[in-house]
This record gives sequence, structure tokens and C-alpha cells, in this order.
Amino acid sequence: MRISTQDVLDLLRPSSWALEPEETTFAAHGWSNKDMDPVPPHLRTWTTWNYICYWLSDATNLAVWELAGSMLAIGLSWRQALPCIAAGYSIISVVMVLNGTAGARLHIAFPVLNRSSFGFWFSYFTVFSRVILSMFWFGIQASHSVTTILARLTDGLSMIKAIWPSIARMPNHLSPNASITSSGLLCYLLYWLIQLPFMLLSPHKVRFLFFVKGVIVPIAWLAMVIWAFVRVPPSSGLFAEHAIITGTSFSWSWLSAMNSALGIYSSLSVNIPDFTVRFLSSIVSATNETSDRQYVQPLIIPVAFTLCSFAGIAVTSAGIQLYGEVLWDPMLLIDKWDNRAAAFFASFAFALTTIGTNISANSLGAGNDMTVLLPKYINIRRGQIICAFIGGWALCPWEILANAEGFLSFMNGYTIFLGPFAGIMITDFWLIHRGKVDVPAMYDPNGRYRYIGGFVSSDFFQHVVAYLMCLKNWRAVLAMMVTVVPMFPGLVNSINPTITVGYASHLFDIAWMYGFVVSCVVYYATSVLFPAQETFVAKLISADDTGVGYDHVGEDKSPTDTFGGKIVRVVENRVDIEGK
Repeated sequence: MRISTQDVLDLLRPSSWALEPEETTFAAHGWSNKDMDPVPPHLRTWTTWNYICYWLSDATNLAVWELAGSMLAIGLSWRQALPCIAAGYSIISVVMVLNGTAGARLHIAFPVLNRSSFGFWFSYFTVFSRVILSMFWFGIQASHSVTTILARLTDGLSMIKAIWPSIARMPNHLSPNASITSSGLLCYLLYWLIQLPFMLLSPHKVRFLFFVKGVIVPIAWLAMVIWAFVRVPPSSGLFAEHAIITGTSFSWSWLSAMNSALGIYSSLSVNIPDFTVRFLSSIVSATNETSDRQYVQPLIIPVAFTLCSFAGIAVTSAGIQLYGEVLWDPMLLIDKWDNRAAAFFASFAFALTTIGTNISANSLGAGNDMTVLLPKYINIRRGQIICAFIGGWALCPWEILANAEGFLSFMNGYTIFLGPFAGIMITDFWLIHRGKVDVPAMYDPNGRYRYIGGFVSSDFFQHVVAYLMCLKNWRAVLAMMVTVVPMFPGLVNSINPTITVGYASHLFDIAWMYGFVVSCVVYYATSVLFPAQETFVAKLISADDTGVGYDHVGEDKSPTDTFGGKIVRVVENRVDIEGK
């Protein structure tokens, strides 16, 4: 087939990349597309079993193992580490359900749901920052996975080495300053290519990956625990160990460890509606109450994650006795095995779990967020592909891992924002609006969630000033500032330990907990004292409720347009004006 110059020029036109318009109300106004719209009933395919499989698969996560093992490295015993882990995951499971229920009832993603609490325009700050964060973490996670699972970027290891030991002797044709070798780059490309097809699956189909992961990986971890107990009996290994820190050092280490457990899933606790609960298959009653299917999470998350953390602690403890060092990274331990078959299957299990985690925690989040930034051109699949190329290659993640410890500390410190994000969203939905929100208005830049209130004036200058002041929900901005600013000294210290900040570093040790609690209190107090009256509705208005009547709205008017400070809604050929 011949490709003409005109075909190439047409391909370069932005209009040729525009998504096909969907026959939906929200997409028709230019602020949405199929992937941003509330999920239609026929795509709500996640069941209780899918939830259980997902959390079982996500509990068998390399970060969960490493966190548990690292607690031994900082001086905690297994008796102290396990309650810390259980408390952290119990707290985050409740946050998951509170934010997840909003997604389950409304069937919308985090970037859209976020508009009801942060305001239509200020929500772009949270969305854009999460896009950047997700792309960086996608590349870092992929590079780290290759480093620990397929091959050391400097010397071949584990899975590939178990099949072809000669890869360790592969000559390096790259510069010594490249922070990666030829064998490492080859393995990185292989990992990237294996991961890419799973990123092309839609969220309601990717649940099958989590099912497979939830079956294979726990079996592999159980086998490693059995190996650890056979090689080192618990009576002489795990159960004989004791803490090596006491006093205030122990208290702060324990709290910091629990904050780390919270931090692992702090991002997912915010964007949980993106790929699970908005696809919840449930029977919806007349009051739009979802079924009990998602409420399995507060039970399955603490139990599964604590058991999987115990596996990490048990195997790490055995490694101390066998090899004389704290190998909290499981791949360093596997690399010491002489059995190539065992090394391959164990590494394969970790490769599988890391692919699933990178998709659920990073690429899907980036894809959902990008659809909001450019809904005319980007859907979830295109967003994930952009994330794969920018995060996987353009950002050169192997350079970040090799040369930017301070940058990685800053990335880890992003939890100072995620705690307030979760706190503000939960407080707004459950305590302020009590679940009564207006879904169509979340797609309307001129609707109730632009938080203009009564500041609009007929005077043009006053109108412009008022509009600029009220593009955001100032209550959310204030809650963010009160929580984030006090934690900056601790963040600076974590990036550059030579900068002494005194006891302020302890506040950073409990960053997520402090941010969540304080943001809830500040946001609730300001919203009660200075309520945004224009955002309140008598009952939940879902996408299913307002399908009728949208055809009667003009092309330039939304069903929730604001006129002179009053909310005008078109429902079933009737114009309702609120705030008369």
C-alpha cells in the first residue's frame, strides 16, 4: 500500500488524532470522552471474587515484602513489625472503602470525582501532579523491576541468568557513564515489551491479570516461607530474634514504619475509583445504594497484607542466619541460590506481581488522569501508551535510580500531598455533602463545582477578579496549606540529611497520618462555618438519573449552567431554578 505525502500530512494534523465522539451527554459538551464518562451498566463487571483476587495479588507485592523485611533492618523484631503492619493496612483499607464507595455509587474516576471537593479548575492541580508522579514511578518501578527481577543492570541476575547464565558475561558496548549495561538495556527492553500488551487492556478486562497473579504469586511466596522454615527452624531463627532499639527511638521507628505501610498505598487510596469500584457490578436500589461487595476490603486487605508481610519477615530472617546479612530485597536472596530452576520460578512470580502493580498503581492512574487533561484526544489506552514511552524511556529511569537519591526521596515524600487529598475528598463526600452530589455538574466548567458562589457581579472588573479568586475551592486550598507547609522541613531533611531541622523531621515521619487527620479537621471546620451553598443538592444526582432531558439542552448550555448565581437545571422538559 502506497503512502502519499498527503497521507503523512493528514496524520500530523491534530484533528486526525481526535477521538470519535460518543453518543453520550458528557462527551457532547467537549469535557469528556467514553473513558471519562460514568461507566455504563454493561461494563460494570467487577465482582466480589475479582476484589478478593485483586487484593490477594496486590498483597504479594515486591514493595510489601521489602517494607516488611526492612523493618528488621531498622531494628524492630517480628513481634513489633507485624502489629505495625496490621495497623497501617487496616487504616488504609478504611480509606479505600470510603473513597471507593463514592466511585462505586457514581461510577466515575478519581479525576472527575475530585472536582466536587477541590473545584472544577483547582482539581487540575491534583490531576496534573499525579500524571507527572505516575510517569516517573512507572519508569522507576520498571527499571527497579528489571534490576531485581530479570537482570542486574550491571551484571545479569536471577530470571534471565537462570536460563542463560552467559548473560552475565555479555560484553558491554555502552559508555561506562551510561548507568546501564548492554545486558541491562536488553533485559529492560524485554520487560517493557512483555508489560506493554497488558497496558492495552481496558480496566474492566485487566481483572483477569489480577486473577492469574492472585493464584500464582501466593503459591510462590508460600513455597519460599516453607523453604525458610526448613532451612532455619523458627525456634532458632525468627522466634529467637529481639528488637535492638528501645525508648523514643523505638516509638518513632514504629510510627515511621506504619507511615511507610500507609504510604505504599496512599496513591491507590486516592485513585481507587479509577479501575475497580467504578466498574463494580452491583444491584442498585432506588436510593442508589451499592451492594455490599466492595465492603470485603476492610477484611481482606489487613489479613492478606499482614500475612504477606510475615512471609517477607520470615524469609528475611532466614537470610540473616544463612548468609549473615539482612537481605530485605528478596532478589538479592534468590541470587544466592544454587538451584537455577527455583531461582527462575521465584523470579517469575516477582516479575508477574510487579507488572500487575505497575499497571494498577501507575499506568492506569496516569491514563485516567490524562483523559481529563485532553479528553478530545486521549483515552485511557492512549494515556497508558504515552506513560509507557515517556515514563519508560524519555525519563531514562535507570539514570534516576543510579544518580538521584535526593530525587527519589522527594518522590517518596509526595505522601505529604496524598494524605490531604484523601482527607479532603472523604470529608467533602461523607461529612459535608453526605453522599448527595451532582454527577453531571462535575463535567460542567460552568456548573455548581466551580465554586463561584455569590461573588459574581455585573461589573466586568469585579466579575473577573471574583472569578479568578473563586476558580478553586478555597477551603481545600487552606486545608492543603495547613498540612503540607509544616512538613516541608522534614521533606528537605529527607532529601539532604546534612540539613538539620530538629524535631521537625519527626512530623515528616508521620506525614500521611498528620496530613490526613489535619486536612479533615480544617476542611470540615471551614466548610461548616463558610458553606458553599451552591454545591448542595437535595439528593444524589447520578448519570443514570439525568439521562432524560439532556437532549433538550442547547449545544452551548450544560444541564447545570449558572445564571446570576442561580443553578438552572433542565430535567424532563422542566426548568428548575435553585436559589430563587
